[in-house]
Amino acid sequence: MQSNGPLDTAALLDPDVKAALAAIPFDVGALLGSLTDDTVASVRSMWSAAPPPELSDQVDRTWHDLPGTDGVTVRVHRPVDAEGVRPCMVWIHGGGLVIGTAAGDDARFDRWCQLFGIVGVAVEYRLAPETKYPGPLEDCYAALQWVHDNAATLGVDPARVGIGGASAGGGLAAGLALLARDRSELALAYQLLIYPMIDDRQTTVSSTWADPIWPPSANTYGWTAYLGAAKGGPDVPIYAAAARAVDLSHLPPAFICVGALDGFSDEDIDYAVRLRHAGVPAELHVYDGAPHGFDSLMPGSTVARRCVSDMEEWLAIQFAR
Repeated sequence: MQSNGPLDTAALLDPDVKAALAAIPFDVGALLGSLTDDTVASVRSMWSAAPPPELSDQVDRTWHDLPGTDGVTVRVHRPVDAEGVRPCMVWIHGGGLVIGTAAGDDARFDRWCQLFGIVGVAVEYRLAPETKYPGPLEDCYAALQWVHDNAATLGVDPARVGIGGASAGGGLAAGLALLARDRSELALAYQLLIYPMIDDRQTTVSSTWADPIWPPSANTYGWTAYLGAAKGGPDVPIYAAAARAVDLSHLPPAFICVGALDGFSDEDIDYAVRLRHAGVPAELHVYDGAPHGFDSLMPGSTVARRCVSDMEEWLAIQFAR
């Protein structure tokens, strides 16, 4: 007989993922599920205490201030001795809108700059709850504007500038794509949305699941920190929560991936379907047995390696255009 109770996601975890979760020295879900205004500073500190990854000497990494912003910076990654103009990805880090840093994706661009010969620009946007919507999104827009304005200096082809992000960063990227479309000022070549956080309403079935990385309580806090009392109400703009957008036409090609056990899976799958219905090229990958953050927190698992392979195959096509 089929049960109508909550889905037991723990029983459905991929074996590699389950083993990797057990090897993490603390309970990630419990830590992130404890997020409140009183604990967010300590959670940020603990999250940033992880040892930095080993990086090659084949990529230059420099910080740049964004003029006209409230102290926003970007971290530019560029292959050593790179010549000519190159594709560029403006990257937005994850962390539920409340934690994380642009430097947390150094390893990602250490690989991608060498593999694809691209320039990566990671945005150190202001975090909630100290900075609510639209502050973080406007920070990302300012970074995209800066890349276009400085394309010649950066060695970037302005026709091949795209955006990407994971989790909250994927949600900001989806909102940024909508904003760039509607302002009609800056061209975007693609959008890479890794399990994006795009629906503040938390009304889907999967949004109730006990994801071992980003549980519903963490999601509620992240959205509330970002939107305040407007969270879940009728007046949230589409740029704040992209799942609310009705018109998805004329957006750049999208890659969306998500674990089948991720609390965001329903909203992400629906968004990919609606992009396709709007005539936007959209590639969707749903990975069985995978929770939120599986590619970064369990990188050695078979499912994570498969995800990265799919993602990089798609990126290679975008960068070659």
